[in-house]
Formats: sequence, C-alpha cells, structure tokens
Amino acid sequence: MLAFIVRRLLQAILVMLTVAFVAFLLFQYVGDPVAQMLGQDATPEDRARLRAELGLDQPFFVQFATFVGNAAQGDFGISLRQGRAVSTLIKERLPATLELSFAAAIIAVVVGIPAGVYTALRRNSWFAHFLLAASLVGVSLPTFLIGILFILVFAVQLGWLPSFGRGETVAIGWWTTGLLTAKGWQHLILPAITLSLFQLTLILRLVRAEMLEVLRTDYIKFARARGLTNRAVHFGHALKNTLVPVITITGLQLGGIIAFAIVTETVFQWPGMGLLFIQSVQFADIPVMAAYLCLIALVFVIINLIVDLLYFAVDPRLRIDRASLAH
Repeated sequence: MLAFIVRRLLQAILVMLTVAFVAFLLFQYVGDPVAQMLGQDATPEDRARLRAELGLDQPFFVQFATFVGNAAQGDFGISLRQGRAVSTLIKERLPATLELSFAAAIIAVVVGIPAGVYTALRRNSWFAHFLLAASLVGVSLPTFLIGILFILVFAVQLGWLPSFGRGETVAIGWWTTGLLTAKGWQHLILPAITLSLFQLTLILRLVRAEMLEVLRTDYIKFARARGLTNRAVHFGHALKNTLVPVITITGLQLGGIIAFAIVTETVFQWPGMGLLFIQSVQFADIPVMAAYLCLIALVFVIINLIVDLLYFAVDPRLRIDRASLAH
C-alpha cells in the first residue's frame, strides 16, 4: 500500500511539473506583461527596470525555477487587469466554484445512481424508457443551451428563480457561502442543475450498463440458486460490484465539473473561478490564466489520487494481484 501511494505521489509531482511548465510558457509567448502594465508610451528605461523587477531578464530555466517555487507557495504574481494579487482573487472566487461544483456533483450522484439501478432492474417499464430518452437529451444538448433554456423558462416566463449571480452570502472567516441564506439557495438551484445534467446522464447510463453486466454473472446466478431474495441479490451483491467502476468515473467527473464550470458560470454570471478565467482570457491576464491552469491540474491530481486509493480499497482483486506480484 505504501509503495502504491509513493508511486502515485511521484506521478502526481511529474504531472504538476509538466502543467507548471505549460503555464510558464504562457508568460513567454502570450503577450508582453511589461507592455500591458506600462502601456505603449513607457520609456525604454522604464521597461528595462520593470523587466528586471519581474525577473524577466533572467535565463529561461532560472525564471521557470522561480515560477515553480512561487507557485508552490501560492504566489502567481499580480493580475494585469485588476492590479491585485492573483492568490487573493482565487481565494475570493474559490468558494463560489466549489459550492456550485459540489452541489452539482451531489445532484448527479443522488439522482444518477438510483435512476441507473431502476433502468437496469425495470428496463422494460415505460418510466425506464422515459429516463433513457431524457438522458439522451442531457448528453446531446450543450450546457450553455440548457442554461439559457432554464433561464427562459424558470426565470423569465415563470419568475420562480433568479437568473444570475450568487445571491446573499455569509462570510465565515475568509470563506463565503450562500448555503446559509434563502436567496443563496434560490440562486444556486438553476446553475447547479445545469452543471449536473451531463454528469448525471453519464452516471445513469454507466450504472445501468454495469448493473446489467453484473446481473448476468455466475455468482449472481448462484446467489439466486441459494434462494436469496431479489432485494438481497440486487442490492447486497449486484449493486456493490456495480459501484466499483462507478467510483472511478464519478471521481474523475468531479474534477471535470470543477474544471468545466466555466460555461455555467458564464451563462449565470456566477462569480467563481470560471468566470474569472473567461475575463482573464479576454484581457490576456496571463498570471490569472496560469494560476487557474495549475489549480485545476492540482484538483485533478488530488481527485485521481483519492480515486486510486478508493479503488484499491474497494476492489480486493487489486490487492491480491499486487501481493502475487510482490512474491
């Protein structure tokens, strides 16, 4: 187990160094931060002085080493658009993105797994066919279109829910949350459902396919031959083995939800990191873009590590295989 964790950590460090190198290249080949900070009317002396202050007169690998060292401490410099520390901007926007992402993930899991089990066990019922048809719509329609349709129906025509913003929030230290206010919940519903739909349909179809596959295995037939009830067979044996690959997909989808919340945040003007990233791209704000890239990569690396450990703990075959290899 320890060797498995160490190997995964070394792989994670290698991935983060690669992403850091890609992010660093943004500073080298996308725009000129000196020209953006000083403008076109700056004198050559002012440019040279600022370039020296930013360390841009140093050799390439020295700059990269400095960038990695600062990034490891959470220092990505100053935003070219807002003139504030990038770490401060990320800290302000991170709670909104995580709140939206986890709400969407909970909806996807809580609805997707039971729906997938139902469509597998009652695959000939009309409701199962309806769920499968609806899942095709969820997979086919782009997120921005679903968000716009939700705004049109529930915000404009019915007037039930707000169409943009995060609503009223409560500060708990540096963390802000809308989950403690009624307005915060109202503003969260539409973007959370919009963001969850693709992952929900993916989980539904994955659980259904895995459940049908497991129900055809020999040990399920043996369990039925022993006289076990359908409930015991379906939920005590089949579902348990069905969830092993689902853990992997669900974990990776959580990272995808956080990374690709950009579209949902833009449609609903949700004040998270995705909206900040879109604004930084429009202004070529390289420090913010680099920080976002590294942060999302770190999220994926951490989630991958957790998923690998859960998979290792849930599936005894992995432990047996590794033990046999060790001998």
